[in-house]
Amino acid sequence: MAQVSQKDLGIVIVSWNVRDLLLQNLERLHQNQGMSLEVIVVDNASKDGTVEAVKALYPEMIVIANKENSGFSKACNQGIVASNARHMLLLNPDMMVEPDALIKTVTFLDTHPDVAVVSGKLLSKNGKLMHHMRRFPTVSDQMIVMCKLSRLIPRCLDRYHAVDLNPESEQVVDTVRGSYFAINRTALDTIGLLDERYYIWFEEVDYCKQVQKHKMKVMYVPTIIARDLVGQSFKQVKLYRKQSLFLRSMRSYFEKWHPGWRAWIIRAVQPVILIITKVAESISQ
Repeated sequence: MAQVSQKDLGIVIVSWNVRDLLLQNLERLHQNQGMSLEVIVVDNASKDGTVEAVKALYPEMIVIANKENSGFSKACNQGIVASNARHMLLLNPDMMVEPDALIKTVTFLDTHPDVAVVSGKLLSKNGKLMHHMRRFPTVSDQMIVMCKLSRLIPRCLDRYHAVDLNPESEQVVDTVRGSYFAINRTALDTIGLLDERYYIWFEEVDYCKQVQKHKMKVMYVPTIIARDLVGQSFKQVKLYRKQSLFLRSMRSYFEKWHPGWRAWIIRAVQPVILIITKVAESISQ
């Protein structure tokens, strides 16, 4: 049997009930030239005809149709395992990449073997800059996030949000948003797959933490540009469900990386936050 040639970039897109946006995303990917691509769509039990539409329009693509939604991390890992590409890109279905973004990503990873993860400049639908560089979370800033204290004290999360970092400069950072998350194959061979204890959220933070542990780098490269329409799948999920998943992932992160009193504080506060969320959701209905 002839061996399948290795592609330059494997793109894993996890989709859930955003068929039309996904198809726009795939169309934009085909405008990127200069390298060989392997696109893997992992559908988490959509009900909007996503699987049928992708197979009809792009029969050459790998489509993994899950019968249930087992979460983002697990679906990403399914896609990564299905690819033999030199590098991998985790790409949200509601992302629109610029025509030269992918070749710039591959070139950067090829020329920087010590870099494990690369992301670029993300713009909103209207072209507004999304400052998505972050520092690793601490108990204090996550308490502020959970209690939404930033509404009362607007700049109290500036350190966590890394607002002092220049978004026009290429630089090493702690973490980047997981919607455009390119991983060097050497990092996958060293670190492995995403940690599936995270159903959604914090999986990219965890991976970046592992990058740091292995003395590799996470790079922000502003010449790589994509438009991020932000969370169109999860806009369909009710508030309490979203909050539950977010808090569960936060708890998992602290239990893994900060066991002891830090993890205890996070666990202790979260039930109160969920009760408040449940009441707020009931009132709004």
